[in-house]
Amino acid sequence: MTSEALLDDTWEEDRMGTRADTHYAYEPDVVYSPGETLREWLDEHDMTQAELAARTELSTKHIDELAAGIEPITDETALSLERVTGVPASLWSRLEASYRR
Repeated sequence: MTSEALLDDTWEEDRMGTRADTHYAYEPDVVYSPGETLREWLDEHDMTQAELAARTELSTKHIDELAAGIEPITDETALSLERVTGVPASLWSRLEASYRR
C-alpha cells in the first residue's frame, strides 16, 4: 500500500467517525501507597523511620503510619518530606491522591 493510499484510508476512517488519534488515560491495575515509595526511599538511603521522624519533626508513630499506608500524606507532610528527601512535594501529593481515590 502506498503512503498516499494509507493517508486516504486514514482520512476515510476519520470521516466515518473512527479516530486514529484517540487517546485513552492510563489506569494501572495496581496502585501502591505512597508509603511504599517512602519505605523504598528509606531503604535506598539507609535511613530509619526514627531518623526521618527527627529530621521532619514528625512523630515516629506518624512516620510509621505513613509508611504503612494508614495515615494520608497531607500537603504539609509532603513539604516536610520534600525538605528531607528531595522528592518534590507535588509527587508525594500525586501519589497520595492516586492511592486514596
